Amino acid sequence: MNNISILHFSLNQHINYQDGSVVSREIFKNQSGTVTLFAFAKGQGLSEHKTLYDAFVFIIDGEADIIISGILNKVKAGEIIHMPADIPHALKAKQQFKMLLTMMKKK
Repeated sequence: MNNISILHFSLNQHINYQDGSVVSREIFKNQSGTVTLFAFAKGQGLSEHKTLYDAFVFIIDGEADIIISGILNKVKAGEIIHMPADIPHALKAKQQFKMLLTMMKKK
């Protein structure tokens, strides 16, 4: 018998907003990377930073301002954006939003 773990749930209902906060919930992790849910209250964000991972942000709910290498990108529910490894990026919640962040080690 295979030792397989199946992950199956509603992304939008698996994390809740909290006033004035950024909430995160890691849902998967292995040697190649992570998958994490985030809920950003209006006005919250992540300051500019770089990572060693390629990152894909899928907006589940709301809309986010995502700055990649100084370029503003407005990303809304149902859209995805790639943030390359070693490139500065930041996120800002003009309104509350939820996102799924997938980070993968670059080769």
